[in-house]
Amino acid sequence: MTYKSSTIKSKWKKTKWLLEESHLKQYVPATLPFSKGNLTSMLSSYSTVFFKPTSGSGGNNIIRIKKKDGGYQTQYNTVKTTYTTQEKLYKGLKRFAGKKDFLLQKGIRLAKSNGKPFDIRVMVQKTNKGSWVSTGLFTKVGKPNKVATNYNQGGTVEYFNKTMARSEFNSISIQQMEHKLKQLGVSVGHNFDRHYKGFKELGLDVALDQSGKPWILEVNTRPQFYPLKALKDKSLYHRIVSYGKQYGRTK
Repeated sequence: MTYKSSTIKSKWKKTKWLLEESHLKQYVPATLPFSKGNLTSMLSSYSTVFFKPTSGSGGNNIIRIKKKDGGYQTQYNTVKTTYTTQEKLYKGLKRFAGKKDFLLQKGIRLAKSNGKPFDIRVMVQKTNKGSWVSTGLFTKVGKPNKVATNYNQGGTVEYFNKTMARSEFNSISIQQMEHKLKQLGVSVGHNFDRHYKGFKELGLDVALDQSGKPWILEVNTRPQFYPLKALKDKSLYHRIVSYGKQYGRTK
């Protein structure tokens, strides 16, 4: 069976879909297409802003911009650069972007697990009957000095409950968060269906800020879950694959 599930590359298009619905909009960090005016407005509102490609994947080409006393500091992978003025910062980002489109997104201070930042992947898949189910949650734990938590950026994949417990959430709030994120996943599935046909799977990247509020950083239309194979308990991997087989996804 061939793989059948729609793919939308543009992060801006997907973000705009979410922003159209008030019950989802509250979970989306401020996001704007990269331009000189939008850079000024984002930096006047937020102390940290992420600069990311409109159609990139795997946490590649993401730059973190931080306001500092003497101007601005960017971090790309582990390399930090200082710009004394916003004009110089804009030129540096413009050069990096080249002809590609980029987005600016409000930086969320990620909750930490054992001192390491993490975010959460919510896997949402369609059943044969066409209804959305949140089939699994797992966490991506980043390296303390890296900008992105992705597996291919040196991050590790962990069980949701384990990471959350290390992050000082108690078992009741972990259960409540799991329930909330699974509901959010299904709501996003319905939202995407209203805009385009043929989605069978989605992967939400959700950040928890330091007060425990979830923020949808991105929705992946071709989500990777192969790193789950590395976990000792493979039941989550097998569960996701069993749903995936219904639309031709086997790994």
